[in-house]
Amino acid sequence: MPLKRCTSHLKAASLFSSAGIGELGIEAAGLDIVLANELLPARAALYRANFAHEMLEGDISEKKNEFIERTRTQLGAEELFLLYATPPCQGMSSNGMGKLKSEVASGRRNHEDQRNRLVIPAIDVAVALRPRWLLLENVPGMEATEIRTNGDRSENIISYVRRRLGRDYMGGAQVIACDDFGVPQRRKRLITIFTRDVIGKRFYESNGGSFFSPDMKESRVTLRDAIGSAPPLDAKAGHNEARWFHPYHYVPVMTDLKYHWVQHTKEGNTAFNNQCINADCGSTTNPGHRDVQVNGKWVSSKEIPIHCHECGHLLPRPHVVEAGKARLMRGFHSAYRRMKWDEPARTLTQNFIYEASDNKIHPVQNRVLSVYEAMVLQTINRYEYAFQINGKNISTAQIAEVIGESVPPYLIEKICRMMVAASSATSKAPRKRGRIQPQLETA
Repeated sequence: MPLKRCTSHLKAASLFSSAGIGELGIEAAGLDIVLANELLPARAALYRANFAHEMLEGDISEKKNEFIERTRTQLGAEELFLLYATPPCQGMSSNGMGKLKSEVASGRRNHEDQRNRLVIPAIDVAVALRPRWLLLENVPGMEATEIRTNGDRSENIISYVRRRLGRDYMGGAQVIACDDFGVPQRRKRLITIFTRDVIGKRFYESNGGSFFSPDMKESRVTLRDAIGSAPPLDAKAGHNEARWFHPYHYVPVMTDLKYHWVQHTKEGNTAFNNQCINADCGSTTNPGHRDVQVNGKWVSSKEIPIHCHECGHLLPRPHVVEAGKARLMRGFHSAYRRMKWDEPARTLTQNFIYEASDNKIHPVQNRVLSVYEAMVLQTINRYEYAFQINGKNISTAQIAEVIGESVPPYLIEKICRMMVAASSATSKAPRKRGRIQPQLETA
């Protein structure tokens, strides 16, 4: 059942919009989006299929002036209440930084990840349009990320945003856990909010330098709470879908070997820790998986046994067979791991449809999460959204990419509702916005 939409006639614009999952929360909070921007044509097409407002497709570095002018045209005499931006996070996430360090060390790239600098044109837009509220959403690593701004000058991203906005704005960045806000997922995000609204500023100061008040929080929702009532599935052909329940309640079929590993994996554990299944032995003392540091990098241990140390029987652990001999596969402790029923899910990634992805095997059933279950964990199921373009379903892999790269819309809705409630804009007639000449940053 879609959540009830408020109506306040306040205007918003969106950058790095992807397929528009976060925008579901913006609209549900009562804001009208006048313009969105997305680089990738496939994401922009899916966005257009789900929203009636304009989508400006292309690189914001090249399209920022057009975005500014088209937003002004859409606004007319009204002001922009919210500018929402989710810059690419691959260069800031722990996974992205790990890959970056590896490629820098090997000489395949320099130290700077150009994606991190996309915040510059986003703030150019903010300076020009002067929104009443600015909302940036990203991974926690953004808070410590530095970018090159003018020439060779290096500056912390959050400090850069604060400097460019000027003294008229107040706010900052805060790492929050999504499971504190009614999202059944242990996903941490860096939420950066700045406002020039007088009442919004007072709220920020009176709340100890935070826009997140205690009444925004909710009881944690466990995996059992969220998806425990869904019909059971199994990763064997003929048992892997229940589309009668929901069109997206289906899972891929596993190979027999992978199914063998998974069916012997206990709740909350990894298949790398599976013990002997020889009926005449059943040893439970075979050493399990562990990650070790090698030259400052975490790697999986090569000392994990693949055969039982008591009877020599092949353990049901992830392995490949080469020249007739079993060899343990490499993988971190989170790979081939079952989730826990009575905890929120781990962070969803675009690989949730694969059993080797971190912490994505169902707690008790022999399968990964269904697309429907991922929609529930990402709170997409609370809104109306179709993974279709021109009436045709997009692929499961494309759906997984969209879900994995999105922010839970329920979190965005709660933030936007806070902005509306803590803003003098809700009690005044629309103001005529001033036309400010943008002070663009030199690359």
